[in-house]
Amino acid sequence: MTVEAPSRPALAERQARVAVAVLFFTNGALFANLLPRYPQIKADLGLSNSLYGLAVAAFPAGAIAAGLAAGVAIRRLGSARAAVLGTLLTGAGILAAGLADSVVLFAGALFLAGAMDAVTDVAQNAHGLRVQRRYGRSIINSFHAVWSIGAVAGGSMAAAAIALGLSRGQHLTISAVVFAVAACIALRYCLSGPETETGPGAETANDPVPASESASVPDIGGRMEGAGGPGTRGRRTVYVLAALVLIATAGTLVEDAGSSWATLYLSGSLHASVTLAAFGYIALVGAQFIGRVIGDRLVDRFGQRTVARAGGLITAAGMGLALAVPSVPGTVLGFAAAGLGVATLVPAAMHEADELPGLKPGSGLAIVSWLMRLGFLASPPIVGLVTDATSLRVGLLVVPLAGLLAFLLAGVLRNRHH
Repeated sequence: MTVEAPSRPALAERQARVAVAVLFFTNGALFANLLPRYPQIKADLGLSNSLYGLAVAAFPAGAIAAGLAAGVAIRRLGSARAAVLGTLLTGAGILAAGLADSVVLFAGALFLAGAMDAVTDVAQNAHGLRVQRRYGRSIINSFHAVWSIGAVAGGSMAAAAIALGLSRGQHLTISAVVFAVAACIALRYCLSGPETETGPGAETANDPVPASESASVPDIGGRMEGAGGPGTRGRRTVYVLAALVLIATAGTLVEDAGSSWATLYLSGSLHASVTLAAFGYIALVGAQFIGRVIGDRLVDRFGQRTVARAGGLITAAGMGLALAVPSVPGTVLGFAAAGLGVATLVPAAMHEADELPGLKPGSGLAIVSWLMRLGFLASPPIVGLVTDATSLRVGLLVVPLAGLLAFLLAGVLRNRHH
């Protein structure tokens, strides 16, 4: 159901939008500051590829462990305070990971950082949706685009710190302090009041709708079919939800390949300099940002299903070609193609899940958000094991395979814009 938005939001709403954007920016930048330091940490700790993969999997493991606790934090602290507290503790965990002198401490610090990052992620999205309800129109994609800007800024900040010869402690302390201050300032301009408030007359996708409007869900071909009996409707909803989880997971698999392995592949297998190797991840998140900026317009014109399928093909073809004909420039471009291709996958899966009939408000979104983190948890150890058995080049085949998965399952997305 659509309601016309006010011609211009009030000052408080505009300030809150900027504040939430700052929170998304800091969330993207914090972890990105650590990623280019991974090769040095791996070498200093003397880790094999398999052990390294297990260690960095502690970050998504922490996120999964704490993911469901985010709701408790939001109810007790409010979404804005929970997001800021999570930001402060994420920065502390990342600093501890950078200073760790053993694999146990490294993994433990990443577990803490991942847990707090999950709280921040859910809380900042919850507050962003509060602001969106005040606006009366969709603005959530712009926050995710700002997250990508933050990731590019964080990766570039790390590359500059390496080039300047700053130690990990100096570099990550500066990062933690700068973004902690930014988050605390943003808190002053976030919305106050209860989390359940809505703007005047605003209705969201979670509002109750008449039975006639919720009696159908998309099948695998994207066609709208009658729900049939309760059992048929329930099975179809479960099927679509499972497909949406896999689509979102495909997006997270590509993101993890860029964050955990791009720098290692470029610096190790392709012998790029440490500074240049950082641009594999930077290219991925930079292209992802561009894809999110233009994504809404593409969806309006071509439909979400078509955009997701095209993105899957771009990911598979771009990274597949880069792995087939390895070179430093080609690999950077391959990661860029992957980032562009998966840019809309996670938002599309979340949006579709949030509108599934037969579920309590917010349940579909919560399930997809939580389960897609399994991609982050499973990917590093699997890629590490494949790499030790073969090569990192073979391990990175997870990227084009994820693109093919998204292409094959995109039929559950409706080819119309809401």
